[in-house]
Order: sequence, then C-alpha cells, then structure tokens
Amino acid sequence: METVIIGTVGFLLYFIYDTNSICRNNRILQKFFAAGSICVCMSVVWELLDFFCGKGTRPLRCLVFGGGAGMFFALLVYTLFFALPFKETYVKENHTRLAYTNGVYALCRHPGMLWFAGLFLCLWAMTGDPFRGAYFLLMIFWDLLYIVYQDLIIFPRTFSNYKEYKESTPFLLPNKKSVKSCFCTQTEVR
Repeated sequence: METVIIGTVGFLLYFIYDTNSICRNNRILQKFFAAGSICVCMSVVWELLDFFCGKGTRPLRCLVFGGGAGMFFALLVYTLFFALPFKETYVKENHTRLAYTNGVYALCRHPGMLWFAGLFLCLWAMTGDPFRGAYFLLMIFWDLLYIVYQDLIIFPRTFSNYKEYKESTPFLLPNKKSVKSCFCTQTEVR
C-alpha cells in the first residue's frame, strides 16, 4: 500500500510541475519533477525489495523478465535524457520552443509511455503476483493520464509547433509511416 501512495504522490508532483511550467513558473515548484521522479523510483525499489525479500522468487522468471525490464528501462532513460537535445530541453528557458520530432519522437508523440509500460509489465511478470500487478497497472494508468494531460493542455502551450507535430505523428501507437520516419536520417527539427 505504501508503494501505491508514494508512486501516486510522484505523479501528482509531475502534474503540479507541468501546470507550474505554463502558469506561474514558481522556482520551488520547478523542483517537483525531480521530486516526483524520486517518489516513483522509490516506490518501484520498495516494491522490488519487498518481492526479493519474500519467499518463492523464481530465478529463471526473474532473469527473463528482469532482462526485459532492464531493456525497457534503458529505452526510457535514452528517450527522456539522451534522445532529446539536453540543454534546449531541460536547461534553457525558451518561450518559442519547438517540439523535438526526430528519432524516437518521430515514432510517436509519447514514446516514453511505451517503454514505461513495457518496464512495469515486465516487472509485474517478474513477480508473478496479482497484488503487485495492481500496483504496476496503477502506475501505467497514472503515466497514461499524465501524457494525455501533457498532450491536450501542456505541450500545445509549450511548443510552438505542437499542432503540426500532432498532425504528423501518432499519439501513442506507432504506424508504418512513423516507424519509417523514426529510422530515416533527419537533419532538421520540424
């Protein structure tokens, strides 16, 4: 139950951070994204420690699904921190920002959600526990709610080209055209 509360608080902090970024730009609230990430990570670590300290862990299941979770975690970190131009995305305050539309961001508008869901589904499969499954599914639900909020409210007010990006790139599920454009070499930001 504690992990559900801590993870949920993490997503609440994300919502406050994003709302602050378009409304008030309060310096204290600008720290809420990092605080939310710490809460979500803490809830996952707590959940996994509880699992590994319990009885009945299956080494092969842990190896296979833990490997899948590791792959999705690497994709998530890459998508959020390395696929984007870091300085322009996280450091500069820019009121005429453009949405980054190359690489994995040509695949769909929220590729991090794909990797987040894959990570949490693999962690659930690794534990094989229906009660833990409720926690993992809830975190996926909060992430989906968060990206819908970003897509409808935050990003159109943040990125000057978001309307065009929405027209050219699928919301969440890639299609043939987006997969092709994801793997084509692009030299300019649309």
